[in-house]
Amino acid sequence: MNLQGLLKRSAPTLVWLIGLLIIWQISSWFLLNVLQVPLAQSKLPYIHELVFTFTEYSGTLLYQASITMKSAIIGFAVGTFVGILLAIFMSSSKWIEQLAFPYLVASQMIPILGLAPIVYGIVRDDGVSRIIIAAFMTFFPVVLNTLRGLRSAEPSAVELMHSYAAKPWAVYWKLRFPQSLPSLFTGLKIAAPLSVTGAILVELMGATEGIGVIMLRNLYYGSSHAYMFWLTVIVGALLGFLSYLVISLVERLVTPWQPEFRKSGGDE
Repeated sequence: MNLQGLLKRSAPTLVWLIGLLIIWQISSWFLLNVLQVPLAQSKLPYIHELVFTFTEYSGTLLYQASITMKSAIIGFAVGTFVGILLAIFMSSSKWIEQLAFPYLVASQMIPILGLAPIVYGIVRDDGVSRIIIAAFMTFFPVVLNTLRGLRSAEPSAVELMHSYAAKPWAVYWKLRFPQSLPSLFTGLKIAAPLSVTGAILVELMGATEGIGVIMLRNLYYGSSHAYMFWLTVIVGALLGFLSYLVISLVERLVTPWQPEFRKSGGDE
């Protein structure tokens, strides 16, 4: 795709982002100067103040964010591996699916805000706890979407491979798994931001490092640290958005045959 095509695709996002920043700045001014809301900057701070604070504390924020992201990535990888493996077992046997599916659904009924302190209290290691919770939040969407993808293979194609005496692993490797990739990436794009959220939740429960720790400390300090608190929230959101973008880029590289990735008539 050429530069013109890239700009054309990016234009709506840029317009939306600029519009959001303008509305944010105007709303912050309105709260402070017109409505004169007490502690208005704690509720919606000026963007230029956030930028100034970020330039001052960028090193701390980026370092703590890297700690959170590292645990989220490991947990995401573990959850993805377990999810794909379980989906393969479930797709290969209706009995295994009927046995495992109720437990999968039941696992998602557990409030993550209640599970995180339990895991942290048992493990007593914030790094391992972050990985466990991130993996827990990852594997469910991966299982469901991968299972759907594995089941989406055309029956006639499966029968054709069986007619050539293909081994079960060959059917999966050459037919079912390639067919499941679009669904798998749908699950991964859902799971990637969730893994970041899970890591941050553990940090809010008493960890010693991570963006969630900085977030909690500045929340307790009150209005004097409002800008830093807002920055931790924004950085946490950006980590989730970044993880989504990375998975989307990998999807484009791995599955270029999908209709949305094909060049349109106007692109060269």
